[in-house]
Amino acid sequence: MVHAFLIHTLRATKAEEGLCRVLYSCFFGTENSPNDAQPHGAERDRLLRKEQILAVARQVESMCQLQLQACGRPAVDLQPQSSDDLVHLRESPCGAFRLTAGDPFQEPRTVVWLGVLSLGFALVLNAHENLLLAEGTLRLLARLLLEHLRLLVPTASLLLRADYIEGILTRFLPHGQLLFLNDQFVQGLEKEFSAAWPR
Repeated sequence: MVHAFLIHTLRATKAEEGLCRVLYSCFFGTENSPNDAQPHGAERDRLLRKEQILAVARQVESMCQLQLQACGRPAVDLQPQSSDDLVHLRESPCGAFRLTAGDPFQEPRTVVWLGVLSLGFALVLNAHENLLLAEGTLRLLARLLLEHLRLLVPTASLLLRADYIEGILTRFLPHGQLLFLNDQFVQGLEKEFSAAWPR
């Protein structure tokens, strides 16, 4: 099961002063600790989740930078381009890493991530989830979001379209469940989404 989905910025170079920013996040389910004697308030839970997501985003950004450096690819690969440019998701940096219990989540988690130009996409999964299925789902979500929302242009457009993102997640990642999807079923879901959410 997917615990969370997030979209965040990726810095192009270390010299840039702009920090990693979480643009969108969605949690599926709750995380309860058996050791907590007192219930948390809603505000404390919100702040905790915000810190957890930011910690994941920073680690994804770091992993993406390391992978680009190891491959000898320039930081220009992360520069934003126009929405008309063809994005090759297969060539985009991607990977997975494990988070130990308590860092930052109470239970161990696995993160699958994808860096597309200036944006990072990540799924936070249960520790023993199917990683190939998760990567395929993440690539599908990234492609749909890039196509439907034209995310390669200024990020303000992303912040104003949270309902579109939720519509895509509802169909392709319902309640955080990874689906085994064939091409025909994906096309059907895409048509359904396009009819419900015209551009």
